[in-house]
Amino acid sequence: MTGGMPYVLLSHYPRNTGWRWAYTPWNTSSTSFRQTEENLPKQVDDLGSQFTEIFIKQQENVTLLLTLVEEFDFHVRWPGVKLLTSLLKQQGPQVQQIILVSPMGVSRLMDLLADSREVIRNDGVLLLQQLTKSNAAIQKIVAFENAFERLLDIITEEGNSDGGIVVEDCLLLLQNLLKNNNSNQNFFKEGSYIQRMKPWFEVGDDNCGWSAQKVTNLHLMLQLVRVLVSPTNPPGATSSCQKAMFHCGLLQQLCTILMATGVPADILTETINTVSEVIRGCQMNQDYFASVNAPSNPPRPAIVVLLMSMVNERQPFVLRCAVLYCFQCFLYKNQKGQGEIVSTLLPSTIDATGNSVSAGQLLCGGLFSTDSLSNWCAAVALAHALQENATLKEQLLRVQLATSIGNPPVSLLQQCTNILSQGDKIDRRGSKVQTRVGLLMLLCTWLSNCSIAVTHFLHNPANVPFLTGQIAENLGEEEQLVQGLCALLLGISIYYNDNSLENYRKEKLKQLIEKRIGRENFIEKLGFISKHELYSRAAQKPQPSFSSPDHMMFDHEFTKLVKELEGVISKAIYKSSEEDKKEEEVKKTLEQHDNIVTHYKKVIREQDQELEELKQRVSTLTSQNEQLQATVTQQVSQIQQHKDQYNLLKVQLGKDTQHHNSHSDTFQMNGIQMEEVSKLKEELEEWKNKHELLQGQLREKDSVTEKLKSSQLEMATTEQSSQTSKSGGLEHNNELQKELEMLRSQIQLQSAEISKLQIENQKLQVMNTSADPVLGDSGATAGNNSELERRLEQEIKELKSEIKALSEEKESLKQQLDSSSSTVAILQDEKSKLQQEVAESKKEQDDLLVLLADQDQKLSALKIKLKDLGVPVEDEDDIESGDQGDEDEDGDEEEQD
Repeated sequence: MTGGMPYVLLSHYPRNTGWRWAYTPWNTSSTSFRQTEENLPKQVDDLGSQFTEIFIKQQENVTLLLTLVEEFDFHVRWPGVKLLTSLLKQQGPQVQQIILVSPMGVSRLMDLLADSREVIRNDGVLLLQQLTKSNAAIQKIVAFENAFERLLDIITEEGNSDGGIVVEDCLLLLQNLLKNNNSNQNFFKEGSYIQRMKPWFEVGDDNCGWSAQKVTNLHLMLQLVRVLVSPTNPPGATSSCQKAMFHCGLLQQLCTILMATGVPADILTETINTVSEVIRGCQMNQDYFASVNAPSNPPRPAIVVLLMSMVNERQPFVLRCAVLYCFQCFLYKNQKGQGEIVSTLLPSTIDATGNSVSAGQLLCGGLFSTDSLSNWCAAVALAHALQENATLKEQLLRVQLATSIGNPPVSLLQQCTNILSQGDKIDRRGSKVQTRVGLLMLLCTWLSNCSIAVTHFLHNPANVPFLTGQIAENLGEEEQLVQGLCALLLGISIYYNDNSLENYRKEKLKQLIEKRIGRENFIEKLGFISKHELYSRAAQKPQPSFSSPDHMMFDHEFTKLVKELEGVISKAIYKSSEEDKKEEEVKKTLEQHDNIVTHYKKVIREQDQELEELKQRVSTLTSQNEQLQATVTQQVSQIQQHKDQYNLLKVQLGKDTQHHNSHSDTFQMNGIQMEEVSKLKEELEEWKNKHELLQGQLREKDSVTEKLKSSQLEMATTEQSSQTSKSGGLEHNNELQKELEMLRSQIQLQSAEISKLQIENQKLQVMNTSADPVLGDSGATAGNNSELERRLEQEIKELKSEIKALSEEKESLKQQLDSSSSTVAILQDEKSKLQQEVAESKKEQDDLLVLLADQDQKLSALKIKLKDLGVPVEDEDDIESGDQGDEDEDGDEEEQD
């Protein structure tokens, strides 16, 4: 600081031109100094720029200043911020580069936003505004230093749209960070900061008190939303931001402001433009906007209310332009919305009672009013309803208009041409050329790529003479634009002519142009459109922005149509009749080929659906088989446990028999044992019979499975096109066959074990018979035998219970096998049906392949003819050949696999 020259604060925040400070010397010369400074502002600016340039020549000065800004002392930090801001204002790019290469230069300045002193924080926002201007690298660094979070917090603390100038400064800084910076826009969306914008637009019901600062803040907030969904952004980024705005309720909040009362005109206009870009090209948002109703009695759709403003000449010009832009964005890539608008014009949907006004009625009213601007806006809006939609162009030919009482109705197309031919005879308000330009743009859009509409247009005998007369005349500069559009309309009538009218065939129209206009003169008049200054302005961006109504001549989408058709029309004028015939034949052949390919794709798609259904069935059968296999595994383990228990009982029984032989057991015990053994023998016989039955059933299942396997192998050899997709089913059947083989082997093992048990029982019988003579004199050991009898009876009871449990388990296994047999029968029926379907599909595919081969031969011949004729169809053919090559490569890879 300079000694004896203290700083004195002259004005506090809020600011008009920033913080104002002045030196106040102790003498009385300060007043004269300030007067001299005010009288020479330009000289001061020049001196400031020169001093800044001298100061930054040594980069160490700026680096030292960045170090001083880090000081917490208010008397050091705040003047440093002010000085750095002044340097950026005077020599912005040079100072930005010095800060960018300084270590942690940008990060140091970001700490200013976290300062608890509002004076430093607010001036820090101003500093960052100057720092981030037109420098994408610094913008990215500031954004990733958590700038969005801090700025949004400041806006919330200051009261959102009701806040002061601090909110305005923060919004300007956010615009610097996001505008034309795709990286920061994506970071803003991914950080869920769009959701935090919704409270900005929560305007109360009482809209009477709109201060100037609130209007400014809300205007900047709307512009910030438009930055995120601008049509110049990448389509993917714009679409994701549009969806996020719908899901968080931001679009709904904007529509609330749109339908509210008491909103200032400039805020309403900017809101309409913002809603337009939020819904542009997003089907979900467009559907929601179509459902919005105005708070009227009865409720009316928001689209109808906006169209009322567009065709009302009392409304401000900028508001009418905004409504037209909103309508265009609503119809952009929205065939559903286009159909709804056109349907309001068709006879079947018009409200006969007249109680409600539809969008179609408003457009027709504007199209035929005496206000030229309304004519132009309605014509352009109706042209957008037909944009790239041939079906609606044909349907609009059905619209009939009642011009006056007693006269027959006239079609909409005829009425447009009638007004066009009348020209200046009708007294209109506004530009004389504007109405005709709008009608000609509507007719060009309507007739392009629609042969039926061209036929209807040429059916009126007055249309072609009117166009040729307009083109042939030598008119002033204002009329040259009309001449160019008439040439374009006549060229469209030639290029999209299907030669259905004998008097207006392509060749005859070309001869007419040659005689009355001249080909060179026609091409010259056609070029008037693209050379016009207003055409170049309209081609820059989709939003219609004009300085005055007289400059409202071209629409952005129409400029695309002119660019597309200007070249092809010029070539069509110079083509001979033979070339036209050949080109028509080629077009018809290509259409036939496209139809065949479409049919083939449809058949393949149906086959893919059938294969998907079969895969689902196979998956369900696989799950069922896994369940059955798990059940069988459990039963096998249980059988093993019972076998082990039986072996233990057998060992115990053998020991008891030896003990009885050594002690001369009684005959009564032997009789009891014989009875039990006979019962066991009968039960074993029953198990043997059941086992034979199960083996027979398994043999039947094996035969069915073999038949299924053979059928699958036949299907695999006949169905080459679907070989890869059905290989999964064959593998699954092989797995089923393996599992059945395992079950059969397990049953055989069980049968062997049962036979072993039978042999052991026979041995027991022999042992009992051999023990009979020894048991004759066993009376002395009766007491001991009674105890052995009790033990034997207990063991026999346990063995009976175990055998009963085994029988129950065998019954359950039999039931499960029965269910599997029914499943196999169902599979067999399904496979037979599949064989029939595959045979039919193979036959169809063979027929289609024969047709495709013929078409390919024809196409190759036609391509050679087209190359000889110079017709530009090589790109499409190359693309098709490229696609065919990709398919062949895929087929080769599959065969190798």
